[in-house]
Amino acid sequence: MIRSRCLILVGAALLVLPVTQAWAGAPTDQLKGAIERVLKILDDPVLKSDGKAKERRSAVRKVANDFFDFAETAKRSLARHWQARTDKERAEFVRLFGDLLERSYISKIELYGGEKISYVGESLDGELATVRTKITTKQGSEVPVDYRMLRRGDRWHVYDLIIEGVSLISNYRTQFNKIIQTSSYPELVKKMKTKQEEFLFEEAGKAKGTAKKQ
Repeated sequence: MIRSRCLILVGAALLVLPVTQAWAGAPTDQLKGAIERVLKILDDPVLKSDGKAKERRSAVRKVANDFFDFAETAKRSLARHWQARTDKERAEFVRLFGDLLERSYISKIELYGGEKISYVGESLDGELATVRTKITTKQGSEVPVDYRMLRRGDRWHVYDLIIEGVSLISNYRTQFNKIIQTSSYPELVKKMKTKQEEFLFEEAGKAKGTAKKQ
């Protein structure tokens, strides 16, 4: 659970960190472009106010939807259990998983504390690519983070993050498999829906609190 939290937190930070670039190719350039789009949103004086939190997060979610391949991440995270799912079940799982990931990322983006990210390399293997980066914290320590990307047409989309050697997909795959093995696939979906409801309740509470302040 702690590892999962770290993966999400560091992965979210990558979307908003200042960038130093030592090497560039198509995947790296597109990753940098996504970061710049998010920075522009976060720096928008109109969207910075508490009353604009919903609009700000909606804009960031749009960037996430454009840049992350949630369907591929969901499929690989469910692994062998994906094959047994119907088309309807797959669509539902991708929707739930994508929504939960998005909400987790966006809720952490606002925790940005001035860390820096450097692009240190890029490797290509047909339709797949890995962009290697490192985060330098304010304390000076470095955290290696790799983006695994998949090309669809002329666009590169992120489907996995490797943080200090640990894969986001592998982490979720272990959790999902354990729930399915010890209980059932419907129970996994139930837990995901419950988590989604918790996010919605939390967001509603924040919105209500902001309205009272105004």
